[in-house]
Amino acid sequence: MTRPVTDPVGLEVRWDRLAAATDEAASTMLRTAFSTIIRESNDYTVVLMDRAGRTMAESRAGIPAFAALMSSLTALVLERFPADEWQDGDSVITNDPWIATGHLPDIAMISPVFHSGRLVAFSGTVAHSPDIGGTPSMSATELLSEGILIPPLRLFRAGRVEQGVRDLLLANVRLADQVWGDLEAQAAAHAVCRRRAQEFLTDFREPDFEAFAAQVHAVTDASMRAGVRDLPDGVYRAAVDADGVDGVDGVDGHPTHIECAVTVSGEDVEIDYTGSSPQVPFATNSTLNYTRAYSVYPLKILLDPSTRTNWGSYRSIRVTAPEGTIVNPGFPAPVVARHLTGHLLSCALYQALAPVLPDRVIADSGGAPALRVRFAGGDDSGRPFSLMVFANAGMGASKETDGLSATAFPTNSGGGGIEALEAASPLHFLRKELRAGSGGRGRRRGGLGQTIEVRNPTSRPVQMVLLGDRERHPALGLAGGEPGATAQVVLDSGDRVPLKSISKLAPGASVVISFAGGGGFGPAEEREPELVIADEVAGYTVPAGGNTCEEADR
Repeated sequence: MTRPVTDPVGLEVRWDRLAAATDEAASTMLRTAFSTIIRESNDYTVVLMDRAGRTMAESRAGIPAFAALMSSLTALVLERFPADEWQDGDSVITNDPWIATGHLPDIAMISPVFHSGRLVAFSGTVAHSPDIGGTPSMSATELLSEGILIPPLRLFRAGRVEQGVRDLLLANVRLADQVWGDLEAQAAAHAVCRRRAQEFLTDFREPDFEAFAAQVHAVTDASMRAGVRDLPDGVYRAAVDADGVDGVDGVDGHPTHIECAVTVSGEDVEIDYTGSSPQVPFATNSTLNYTRAYSVYPLKILLDPSTRTNWGSYRSIRVTAPEGTIVNPGFPAPVVARHLTGHLLSCALYQALAPVLPDRVIADSGGAPALRVRFAGGDDSGRPFSLMVFANAGMGASKETDGLSATAFPTNSGGGGIEALEAASPLHFLRKELRAGSGGRGRRRGGLGQTIEVRNPTSRPVQMVLLGDRERHPALGLAGGEPGATAQVVLDSGDRVPLKSISKLAPGASVVISFAGGGGFGPAEEREPELVIADEVAGYTVPAGGNTCEEADR
């Protein structure tokens, strides 16, 4: 029978050990992955869960919002594969957007942990695959155009590959070696989780994780509820507008509008998105599980930033959205660019709570939503490549500090090293620098976006897929702060490329990608003179009479 840990220090030591196990597993995945999306951009998560699929420990890198939805994902997988059907060495995968992380390129994997012949835990990973088939296009009007849909299926059974599942998957993707290599990297991470979890139970002489899980869930639940109790009861509202797909590929009338109401009652919070745009026949729809993840995570770091997260962190939060809206679409809505809606939820939440938490919220971030650029083609020898550029925009400013420049939020994906990106493709990265003047002015300045210039040195055209927003709707400031600069993409010919488009980068041509800046906080005239001078000396701002961001980029 499991025993509760009566010593708080002892409980923290055990909890930290499990967290270290997930970090070790994540390092294993990073070192064995084939694609730069995992190795360089950190588009993954690793968690350890109890026997019911509730997260106990989460890796401290990767995508925090992905970890926030692993418990609901595993609960749905367990409906398809009940606990008594699992064997040691099994792994189930799925990329169903309504079960997993909201779009097809993310493949989730769940594996059991057995100890002394009993099922005691599950490990879970999600990783963004370098290719999932389909035709990458904002003009796709249904999910099946976006790639292969994998319902929950066993990829490994008792340690052996289910060859039929593997063959079917790899027959539907272009980069089979990379896709399979990344799946094996996920499997390697699961092996580390299994081994370390078994060692944990052996060293602490425990038969299972039941008592430990109950305790750490109670700790995180109590900590989050304490943060909620600090808020005055009430209903707090905000609305956010974004470009959506209005004016894309000749289509008009589909901008994104998000209505957010945050209801605080005692130690419980409800986040409701009634009034948001109807779902659209384009890829900006955000499934409810993705909407929930990108609602609870921004709230968690606002109200309880210091406590380690797990399933208990989110028990006091309820997220609702009407069916058939852009934040809760019905199957088979296209969703490949769901981040263009989901990332905006943090802006709506923080604007809603700004009146009661002015010392904690930040202004809109230029990377909410993130701009993603995918290059694909072949080198001069005909060898195919596909490269996703995960670069970052500027974060919003807070009451006390300037926004961070070229920093991801509310996601945690990194840009990766230029050397690694060039090694994985024939492309040349001519420059990667902070974008002067892109941060919104204010008492505290918004974070700067960045400018990246990429050249196609091959004799073949390269496909360029853009998935972005904030071309017409900048990151807004708070408390009188000014908005940041909008994003833009410009070819060396001077032609602007829409941020939701597929185009060709001609042989020898280059493209300049300018990422949005974050919003400022407070009136600009209240900024200390010495900080204004320091910004000018550092090149963070454009001096009076100088070029604008757009002129400088051209």
